[in-house]
Amino acid sequence: MAQIELAEIEKIFRVGDQTITAVSATSLAIEKGDFVSIVGHSGSGKTTLLSMIGGIISPTSGKVLFEGNDIFSLNDDALSSYRNLKVGFMFQFASLLPVLTAQENLLLPGLFGPAGRAADWKKAAELLDTVGLGEKIHAYPSQLSGGQQRRVAIARALMNDPELILADEPTGDLDEETENEIMDLLRSYNRENNSTFVFITHNRDLASHAKRQLMMHHGSIREQ
Repeated sequence: MAQIELAEIEKIFRVGDQTITAVSATSLAIEKGDFVSIVGHSGSGKTTLLSMIGGIISPTSGKVLFEGNDIFSLNDDALSSYRNLKVGFMFQFASLLPVLTAQENLLLPGLFGPAGRAADWKKAAELLDTVGLGEKIHAYPSQLSGGQQRRVAIARALMNDPELILADEPTGDLDEETENEIMDLLRSYNRENNSTFVFITHNRDLASHAKRQLMMHHGSIREQ
């Protein structure tokens, strides 16, 4: 059984009297531990697809299955638990809270988990060390470079030991050297933890870092 299965999912947005098909009748299976890139131009439906896999927005039709369970048949609490405990999100921008240190930013996912979960300061420090920021745990975002902020965001996404990591343009506008360092970091984590990675990008060179490469065009997806 695939860890993630998309069964004829479609997403239609209605804007006034117009309908926009962002994702059209897409089926896809992703195995546990895979490292998948989805490449496509802006507006091709990549972010919408990723958001449905992550349980952020529901499909207009079709099913999103995680380990055989339709995530959108879950009640609100169970769906929130899926997003918080099963999935790690890396958004296009680091989106760190400026008033919190790097270490404190990593503790944010725990605030939305099960009641009574203790803040794991040691784990946050260890993750920051893993991404090469062991000496920056008390630094504020304004004291970090763009690449360092992105590393903090990566560490934050891994804080709850997610089984699935979803990344939207994980290297953004970083320089090529930093981009390669971050992709090496993600591939290393994938190998060592057997976590599943799905990332979207418009950059074909970046997509080539993946074990499996998919192309999205006008809401439809295919193997490269």
